[in-house]
Amino acid sequence: MREAGIDARILSFSLPIPEEIPLLAEYGLTPLVADAGLVEAINTAAAAMNKTVSVHIKIDTGMGRIGCRPDAALQLAELIAGKKNLILGGVASHLSVSDSCGDNDAEFSKYQIDLFNDSVNAIKKAGIDPGILHVAASGGILRYPEAHFDMVRPGIMVYGYPPSPETEGLIQLKPVMELETQIVAIKQVPAHTPISYGRTWTAEKETFIATLPVGYADGLTRRLSPGLSVRIKDKRYPIAGRICMDQCMIDIGPEPEAVLWDRATIFGPGPEDNTAATLAEMLETIPYEITCGISARVPRIYTDAGN
Repeated sequence: MREAGIDARILSFSLPIPEEIPLLAEYGLTPLVADAGLVEAINTAAAAMNKTVSVHIKIDTGMGRIGCRPDAALQLAELIAGKKNLILGGVASHLSVSDSCGDNDAEFSKYQIDLFNDSVNAIKKAGIDPGILHVAASGGILRYPEAHFDMVRPGIMVYGYPPSPETEGLIQLKPVMELETQIVAIKQVPAHTPISYGRTWTAEKETFIATLPVGYADGLTRRLSPGLSVRIKDKRYPIAGRICMDQCMIDIGPEPEAVLWDRATIFGPGPEDNTAATLAEMLETIPYEITCGISARVPRIYTDAGN
């Protein structure tokens, strides 16, 4: 993004490994910090380049992933405030069960928010500006207005899905991501013909098999075969045999309407389509894994959401 000329603030949510630290200063990125060692390393790298780096303190209020203890946030803020080449640009935390409507989970989310407020107030009381405060991802945005603070971090909502079934309907969302491919081959096969690896699927009768150039290397996991069907025009066709690395096959029937180069939708926003949520339910996972699982080799085409 920097090399493309984009100079907007970029906040990095993952902690850097040592060889990445100089890049933070070079490209003007804003990292999360959770310990004194990382603060010192970033300050040293920034000083070597005669630059100033903005950092955000990450507080672990109950997620158990990254972050300092709430009672250590003030000490970290004081350390940053004393560094010539660092600026405390913000303080953050993350809610672990904000997408749950259960009473115990709601109580825990409020407990996390209280811990965060206590830490921030201690920093303010010491005369240090905590910068931008942010805690809420999609679940927190929907259920905890008191956690909105200065900034929110929508994730799955950006794709048009609620963060959990329990939050369905709290806000009107429209899925906007579509995984689409095209038929690249069609062949007629006699009854009892096995298709794909392992011969797990056999044609019950004479039929036509179409090949799609999409597979598990693209993010279409082989666990969706059998079970998945794809849409071509206004009809759905089932996967035939195991999904391969780069291809999969579908049964288009003995008198097919589908023809070579027809577009096939794996999942999409249309009412007749599978959605990422549909696939997630089949796999007993969450829509995040489906949307994020589409590999980098799949071309991205961005269109106006209104069209």
